[in-house]
Amino acid sequence: MPLPKGAFLARTHPGSRSAIHYPMASAIAACPAPTFHNRHNGRRKTANWEKQIGRNPTPTSRLSKPNAPFDPSTTFTYTQTPDPNWKFGQGANSTSTSSNNGTTPSETTDKKHIPIDPYSPDRPAGFNYKLLISAVVPRPIAFLSTRSADGLVTNLAPFSYFQLISHDPPLFIIGFASALDAARAKDSLRNLHERRECVINIISEGFVEAANATSINAPYGVSEWDVSGLTPVYDCETVGVARVKEAVFSIEGKLESVREFESKGTPGKVSATLAVIEGTRFWAREDAVNEERNIIDPKVLRPISRLGGITYGRLTEGLELPRPDFEKDLGGVEGAKKLEKKEVPNGSA
Repeated sequence: MPLPKGAFLARTHPGSRSAIHYPMASAIAACPAPTFHNRHNGRRKTANWEKQIGRNPTPTSRLSKPNAPFDPSTTFTYTQTPDPNWKFGQGANSTSTSSNNGTTPSETTDKKHIPIDPYSPDRPAGFNYKLLISAVVPRPIAFLSTRSADGLVTNLAPFSYFQLISHDPPLFIIGFASALDAARAKDSLRNLHERRECVINIISEGFVEAANATSINAPYGVSEWDVSGLTPVYDCETVGVARVKEAVFSIEGKLESVREFESKGTPGKVSATLAVIEGTRFWAREDAVNEERNIIDPKVLRPISRLGGITYGRLTEGLELPRPDFEKDLGGVEGAKKLEKKEVPNGSA
């Protein structure tokens, strides 16, 4: 596909495709629209993938038994750190040797680590996915609102391959497990790539079920707004995409660049796409932001994060740890020398 006018390619390392960078003022790219047949195939592949990894519960899973009721009265509170008396050089606190699975501290300490080769020939394709989403937790969620280039199709979906990477300029990354090719791209990625703008909404407890409903494998053109019952608001100042009215915090964004990555298990197949998005306007509910407009109250935001499998997480506790000062707290170079260890590292340099 030819590059949109005003876009340019950036060099990347071997194993990834060239990144396409877009100037903020460039016109919308004329990208070929996917056919209904290709869209249907994409949905079928998604359904097959879900079946393969077994994310949803089975009759014998924990969800077959009722969990404790949700307690809306639980709100964000601060606690002490695990060891308020921790000293420099002390290492891990006592919680590193405690366990809730019935093992004693000494048994936990003696546990060995197991190396796992992500490219092992006998490792099923979905194992890396299940392992990583259960280990790299909690993950923030980009509740992404997008719109097609012609403005006729909107999409709303959650993505937990998401992170803030810079505040000046405000930059965010979202990872998509698909290629840019119109026949295989996820609906949100297709819209983002074609229109090059979006709104990132932060999910709160008050609409977590509705947000999860938007992950349904509906065909392209079916409105996730209708499926979820959430409210689109078209009052954004820098993009022509709706923000979620129920969201306490939202970010208008412009696509800065995209970059594709090839699969290591299936050489030649693009398996992932990274989108870098520049934040161009922030929306904060008035009861959640302070007077200086620089802090969001977690008690009002009540953010939801992603854990492994089909599990979401709540933010109910926090602990404060001031950033230490080298001279004042450690005692400068002299204090650092007192903590020096004489052991020689094992292994090759």
